[in-house]
Amino acid sequence: MSAPAPGAPADWLVPDWPAPAGVHALFTTRRGGQSRPPYDGLNLGTHVGDDAADVQANRAVLQQALGVRPVFLAQVHGTQVQPLALDTPDGTVADACLATQPGVACTIMVADCLPILLCDSTGTWVAAAHAGWRGLAGQGGVGVVESTLAAIYASNKALAPVDIAQAAPETIAWLGPCIGPTAFEVGDEVRQAFVDGMPEAAACFVPAGPGKWWANLQALARQRLQAAGVKAVYGNDGSTPWCTVGNPSRFFSHRRDRVSGRLAGCIWLD
Repeated sequence: MSAPAPGAPADWLVPDWPAPAGVHALFTTRRGGQSRPPYDGLNLGTHVGDDAADVQANRAVLQQALGVRPVFLAQVHGTQVQPLALDTPDGTVADACLATQPGVACTIMVADCLPILLCDSTGTWVAAAHAGWRGLAGQGGVGVVESTLAAIYASNKALAPVDIAQAAPETIAWLGPCIGPTAFEVGDEVRQAFVDGMPEAAACFVPAGPGKWWANLQALARQRLQAAGVKAVYGNDGSTPWCTVGNPSRFFSHRRDRVSGRLAGCIWLD
């Protein structure tokens, strides 16, 4: 983790990764907003019961820090990918987005799920994906990672194979904070959803009792990215500082608090 952008609260995260000039990214924390408990701080979600005026004020703080408009999606734990334009409205239903022009920021809201930020080595596009377990696992081994790469490299043919040889090696990925591997207890059905599509995913689950497992969400995402040919993956390594559940003063967590605000990962072109 490196220092925040100029003008941003001191503990916001900026990816420490070899993104090209012209690509900018950050991840918010609870600092910098005006929401009151239990959303205290910079809650960016309009759908969690917070005061609407407070959320809008918080979103204005984020936009000022970015210098471009963050586009807030209506995320549904799916695999749909939305190309962004200057007039793309907030509330567009999708769990990933991409941009090839300045003026808008690909923005993903989370409160335990994994934000994945992506760009290419020449800075011609940026993308962001919301990876909860359902979206990451997807169907038949095609989840939000594969759909996002396909949207970028296969003219938005959502289930088309990615041209790994030509495309994926040029991709750089950063994984933001999420629920950690000692906090994410899941049932057999979650483990099976991943193992059915990728047998080696079994290594990312540790027994937690009869029919229960500790799931390593960031490791599962790394597997999916690397299987698609994306070898340059930075950020969340599963250690304690990255865990949303274990850092209550810094991160919102739905699993920990049930009633919770939302953080945001943003990436944009200048």
